[in-house]
Amino acid sequence: IDYLLGNNPKGMSYMVGFGEKSPQQAHHRGASVPEMSPDSLVTCALSFTMWFKREGPNFHELTGAIVGGPDRYDNFEDLRWDSTKLEPTTYINSLAVGVLAKLAAP
Repeated sequence: IDYLLGNNPKGMSYMVGFGEKSPQQAHHRGASVPEMSPDSLVTCALSFTMWFKREGPNFHELTGAIVGGPDRYDNFEDLRWDSTKLEPTTYINSLAVGVLAKLAAP
């Protein structure tokens, strides 16, 4: 958990919104597509064309989401299209929830 939250060679937290240096471009459609009018139609192809490789932080922060993190050599670039490092999956987040719950228990 310490590594995950920033005690690592990059000094980076892999939990979105935690610490001074955390992922800004999580690979997540809801976070990377800007707010639009309710009658706007966003197709899968449009989201890839318009926002998938856009530089800069997501329009919406996924506070608390844990992303895949670095490779085995601690290489990590905050680039939305690199889903292995930036996708906040349930199988990653569920493991952390168990550990954090244990740490929070009295």
